[in-house]
Amino acid sequence: MTTADPVVGKLDQLFAMTDTDRDGHVDWNDYRRIIDRYLEAYAVGGDDPRAHALTGAYRTYWSELLRHADGAERLDREAYHRANRAAGVDGGGSDVVEGVPHAVFALMDGDGDGAVDRAEFTTFLAVWGVTGPEGAAVFDRLDADGDGVIGRQEYLRAVRAFFHAPEADSAGDALLGQLGR
Repeated sequence: MTTADPVVGKLDQLFAMTDTDRDGHVDWNDYRRIIDRYLEAYAVGGDDPRAHALTGAYRTYWSELLRHADGAERLDREAYHRANRAAGVDGGGSDVVEGVPHAVFALMDGDGDGAVDRAEFTTFLAVWGVTGPEGAAVFDRLDADGDGVIGRQEYLRAVRAFFHAPEADSAGDALLGQLGR
């Protein structure tokens, strides 16, 4: 899928990956399934503080999307775009969507060393259905300094680029695999 605005293409990809039941809408149940996939993939129990942090971050993000959705409880693709942009993805200020990446990084960084190795990141990608050579390419692209791990700042920089970078071919374009897949 090609689009004049790379952010639109990235939001299209995120919408398709978030619509876990493929009903053409995103609702809280879709996010609940994503949370469950994370917890299962990283073998984290529901009582673990990281599980609470992830659920809380997604609830905050979802609440913010709904706040911009004119009373809708589920969002079609266009409403999802509008709500994400209104929630801060067009830049500036504190961005409510950053709570989710911080909580996800805490899950990925299972040993708490502040860095995510290839195996830890491969699990993240599998949660989103990105596997094989495409996954390896994503890791290499996000490991900006080439040290063999993705640090928190490298990961957050990629997330910010995914949501904000107006130019095509930013590191964030690769965050969830090849665009338009």
